[in-house]
Amino acid sequence: MKYLVTGGAGFIGSNLTNMLVKKGHEVVVIDDLSMGKVENLNDLGKVEFIKGSITNKELMKSILTKYQFDYVFHLAAVASVADSVERPVETHEVNYNAVLNILDLIRKHQRNLKRFVFASSAAVYGDDPELPKKETSSIKPMTQYAVDKFAAERTAINFNNLYNVPASAVRFFNVYGPNQNPESPYSGVISILLDRYTRNLKGENIVFTLFGDGSQVRDFIFIEDVLHALLLVSESEISLGQVFNVGTENETDLNQVIMELNEIYGFDLPITYEAARVGDIHRSVADISSLKSLGFMPENTVFQGLSKLVEFLGR
Repeated sequence: MKYLVTGGAGFIGSNLTNMLVKKGHEVVVIDDLSMGKVENLNDLGKVEFIKGSITNKELMKSILTKYQFDYVFHLAAVASVADSVERPVETHEVNYNAVLNILDLIRKHQRNLKRFVFASSAAVYGDDPELPKKETSSIKPMTQYAVDKFAAERTAINFNNLYNVPASAVRFFNVYGPNQNPESPYSGVISILLDRYTRNLKGENIVFTLFGDGSQVRDFIFIEDVLHALLLVSESEISLGQVFNVGTENETDLNQVIMELNEIYGFDLPITYEAARVGDIHRSVADISSLKSLGFMPENTVFQGLSKLVEFLGR
């Protein structure tokens, strides 16, 4: 099969690309390397890597007219909520306008595409108190990031319904695993935590800043389970034109994550506390009944996932 992975050198994209290459598929990756790294790709010789932005209309047209893809995974985005607050117009260009352009190019030039999978986010639910979050729950986006993610996922579904572009969307909850960039202004908290543990092990006396009191609840899902979910959604007939939460249905607060990591590393990480950030959601957990209907079941507990990740990083 031939795959296009936008943002394929980033966190989720590189893990997906590495898995697809390992399975023997052909993969074209486009990434501007604003967040991703070429080094995240395990076998670059087996990947057609294109450095560029998805906002470059001529570049995207050349890619989508040159190749015929079986699957397109759209993972490229301004992935930082904080960044979207600072740069709403630039975020909109990447997170919505580029998606609309890509979908239109697919409509015109990709006749045999089996599936376009759009990566959305649990951020679309905002802070609505209803839990767990269902795909039919109220949508209350609190930032431009969340607004654009919701608009783009609906556009993908509309292209499925109006133009027969085979599309599905997934709403990621809190994904963690190898290749997550801890230097992002709003990276996954687990990647930042692991960076602080590692640096302390190397002799740096560095403190982790916790925004809020650590009681924030998240649905953390390990990257291996996310990749399984992505393949299920892309290959299932009943997922066509549908949106799926990608999580575990398990609630874990940040204090618990820190306790687990303290146990794994064998020392207590020094922590300072600051006020919760504007736009941060206090409690979030997924209902994954729809994903389970495709045969999905998460295989990693938080402790198992963290242990695998620490081992990968070579503690």
